[in-house]
Amino acid sequence: MSPFDPPITAIRDVVARALAEDLTPLGDISAALLPPGATATAVLRSRAAGVVAGCACVTEVLDQVDRRLAVEWQVVDGDPVEPGGVVGVVSGPLGSLLTAERTALNLLSHLSGVATLTRRFVDAAGPGLRVWDTRKTTPGLRALEKAAVRAGGGASHRGNLSEWVMLKDNHLELVDMAEAVAQARAWFPARTVHVECDTHEKVGEALDAGADALLLDNMTPEEARACVATIDAHAEEVGRRRPVVEISGGITLETVRAYADVGADLVSSGSLTSSAPVLDIGLDVVSTWLEGDESGPPERRRSPGPG
Repeated sequence: MSPFDPPITAIRDVVARALAEDLTPLGDISAALLPPGATATAVLRSRAAGVVAGCACVTEVLDQVDRRLAVEWQVVDGDPVEPGGVVGVVSGPLGSLLTAERTALNLLSHLSGVATLTRRFVDAAGPGLRVWDTRKTTPGLRALEKAAVRAGGGASHRGNLSEWVMLKDNHLELVDMAEAVAQARAWFPARTVHVECDTHEKVGEALDAGADALLLDNMTPEEARACVATIDAHAEEVGRRRPVVEISGGITLETVRAYADVGADLVSSGSLTSSAPVLDIGLDVVSTWLEGDESGPPERRRSPGPG
């Protein structure tokens, strides 16, 4: 398994739901009109420059539709692709291939779009500032989209509300920060405690409370730099490793570079998963034949297997 692949259980679930959405209640009634034995080879081709993600999802779509469908990948998740570049070659029963086409392309194009936007953020941020995703994901697709962020060169933030304790401004409206951090330590001693800070004063409170990570929210580069200086000085004073420092809030491709030298560890943007345009990838049938027809390519003729 690649680190860019989502958990196989998540892939299977998403694919099963997507196919059910397309095939309920009567199946693919257009593909049913094709002659028995119709077989084809098709090429998955990118129509724009980008980064590929979602290959495992396509493989699962083909497998769930018809195990006779096979794909030969020319790239792997995380690889760049240019306009006209071949991503993979699919072969098998034509009807099954056409049934699988849209679900496969929807997942591949969307996840490749996430990876492509992430790569642009990574390049814009530069080598000293890691790019993180958020929980602003498409419902039901979080594991897949976070894997696509990794394929684009980014890193995965917490996957859900159970993984980290994150105290944001709304949590702290009626709860004292120091008390909240202490209670988190008591109830969930192995969990990272992350505190959102939108002012220099809150940074000081979070440091005194012993937070593991600080989110500097909606700060200018100058404000963030001043906060990082305070965080570094506090770590030296108390003689322990400084908290992880994240920059977030309104970060765009145009502004992320300005935060590269403020001393933070990570920058996060919900746009990676919530606003990524698809990477335009198409599927073009390049040859068809009837199974058993002697005029068909001998190397491509095969006996039907289990559906």
